[in-house]
Amino acid sequence: MAKSGTTTQGLRAAIERSGYYPALVAEAVEAAVGGEDVASYVVHQETTFDANEVRRHVTVLVLTPSRFIVSHTDEQAADSSSPSPYATTSTESVKLDRISSVVVSRVVANPESYTPGSVPREVVLTIGWGAVSRIDLEPAACGDPNCDADHGYTGNATADDLSLRVSEAGDGPDTVRQTLVFAQALSEATAATAPTAGR
Repeated sequence: MAKSGTTTQGLRAAIERSGYYPALVAEAVEAAVGGEDVASYVVHQETTFDANEVRRHVTVLVLTPSRFIVSHTDEQAADSSSPSPYATTSTESVKLDRISSVVVSRVVANPESYTPGSVPREVVLTIGWGAVSRIDLEPAACGDPNCDADHGYTGNATADDLSLRVSEAGDGPDTVRQTLVFAQALSEATAATAPTAGR
């Protein structure tokens, strides 16, 4: 990727290209970034349909030399608390040494003819830093089909801080590529801040 794509100006241009309240989104993101350099970023817009309404959501991920910043902006319809439509923007800043996992799942069509460097059909980026965990429980059972005893519950705890899905068909190949570039930059940055064994 060209150097200009990882600058603050590149981030601002990507927010403006998304067309989703760019002044609002940019102000929130730039305030969170502060005076730090932008090492990498992803801007992802998602449109959903709720009954007769179209709602938009934009996620901006930013990597700086010391932090991972995530910003969400949602648009809301008028309701009892507001007579006119409104938008809500939130930002979270996470120190790189707090990030515990960066998972990249790729979906590739026709894997038998895959060429290295080709754009996957879909990418799911999951980042965990311990702020949100999900627990999935189900009744425990034993191997005896005739047993009717209560064995309690069993389950899994999963870090569920952020999951971002992008696809070539829905978001375009450039967004998929940018997500992979961001994921690699974040993985490298978190590896660089990981504590050394024996310390």
